Amino acid sequence: MANIKSAKKRILVSNKRAARNKSIRSEVKTCIKKLQAAVESGDKAAAEAVLKDTISTIDKACTKGIYHKNNASRKVSRLSKAVAKMQ
Repeated sequence: MANIKSAKKRILVSNKRAARNKSIRSEVKTCIKKLQAAVESGDKAAAEAVLKDTISTIDKACTKGIYHKNNASRKVSRLSKAVAKMQ
């Protein structure tokens, strides 16, 4: 355990940030699962609506530094491709 005051503060701050990052990452994963379920159900209108929300969530995570911009771009590209592939 840290004895120095600044080290104690760093531990608190790092735990707070880790919790925030985990929450945002979890939200992105949930959105992706909802989109995949919509794609599997075959409802293109619903999938497009969910895609819009999912892209927004991923972009927010990217701007907050949770995901690297290339990682976020790759996720968006793959999800958009899956929706576009639907009949």
